[in-house]
Amino acid sequence: MPSMGKLPRIPSPGWFPLIGAGIGFAAIMLFVSTGGQDVDANVSLPQEEWVSPKLLPEAGELIKSTTTTLKSGDNAIAALVRLGFDHSTSHFLISKANAAYKLKNIRAGQSFKRVDSSSSTDIYYNISGEKRLHLQKENSTAAQWQATLDERNVYSRTRFASGAIKDSLFASAEAAGMDQRTTMNLVDIFAWDIDFARDLRNGDSFQVVYEERYDDEGNMLESSILAAEFTNQGNQFKAVRYEQANGKIDYFTPEGKSMRKAYLKAPVKFSRISSTFKTKRKHPVLGYTRAHRGVDYASPSGTPIHAIGDGFVTFVGWKNGYGRFIQIRHNNRNHSSAYAHMRSYARGIKKGMKVRQGKIIGYVGMSGLATGPHLHFEFRSRGRAVNPLTVKHPPAQPVAKTERQRFQTQTGPLLASLQENPVQLAWD
Repeated sequence: MPSMGKLPRIPSPGWFPLIGAGIGFAAIMLFVSTGGQDVDANVSLPQEEWVSPKLLPEAGELIKSTTTTLKSGDNAIAALVRLGFDHSTSHFLISKANAAYKLKNIRAGQSFKRVDSSSSTDIYYNISGEKRLHLQKENSTAAQWQATLDERNVYSRTRFASGAIKDSLFASAEAAGMDQRTTMNLVDIFAWDIDFARDLRNGDSFQVVYEERYDDEGNMLESSILAAEFTNQGNQFKAVRYEQANGKIDYFTPEGKSMRKAYLKAPVKFSRISSTFKTKRKHPVLGYTRAHRGVDYASPSGTPIHAIGDGFVTFVGWKNGYGRFIQIRHNNRNHSSAYAHMRSYARGIKKGMKVRQGKIIGYVGMSGLATGPHLHFEFRSRGRAVNPLTVKHPPAQPVAKTERQRFQTQTGPLLASLQENPVQLAWD
């Protein structure tokens, strides 16, 4: 297992562009899912740098380090050539590396680093935040290249952030020191209780205790919220992270009730609702009036569609004007959901298979009778279609009674830490 330790002088994470309060929550989800720093596929020239003596295996030894970043269409041979090795040596190095790790699944944006010192030549390739391929040859006549798979050090730190919303949640969270992945995590945790597109007000507040994990080069690997409190229009909501005895991690109220509901609010990240549940609607293709027993979520073609809850697939195929269609019977046998007008189905989706809440089952399209890309979604109770936007969904399973004492012991200190730095409210 990678070693853990206190964080040594980690640089501040890079910031994504901020999102204003006027953007709908669904649009926020679409924006954030594609955010981040893009890899420049055209940049491939190696960069040279002199490594600080404090990183040397022996004090006072000077090292020169050269790094090259993979571009689209690159392979390991091309990267090694850019680091100064000829083609013959590069092929040989790949064959040596294969004993420890096969360099087949490399991706654009990943890097190879060459380090030259007075004692050895080293090549590093970061496979993940926790593993690194290391090729080394000592500077002696009889020395041979050796390949090893090394465990990387992983560092963690626990942080606290709090703030009162002035103009937008994302701006206030950034001012409190949170990065956007943590803010989106906060939104996801409370999404069943708070409509972040319509219900936020100036003066709403949040307090968050979260853990950040970094690799040994200061790159953030992940951010996990441990406990959080959100006050919306005077209503206070609390959540705490808990790993159950079976290893499943979820968020619960201080009393042990699940923060999740049995079903997602929406099966797709959408830009707008193009048609609501109506008993009478003029059909945009057929031209006559009939009932519209679902909700249409307008979204770009190819947007992933998620199962709203656990269950079994009961139908996959073409269904008249619905086009490509999937139906799921949920674990509560009285409930089912239907997804229509898909461009395609997700790989492996078939009748009879079990699906979990959030699993991608297909992709938005306009098959069947449709005028543009969207998902037609229906929710049925005892076989009768009901309005997905107004139906009250039951909560997910609470903490088991046999785990209540364990739950209180583990989560009590986290919840108490929320009170150590109370937020200063700023109601307008």
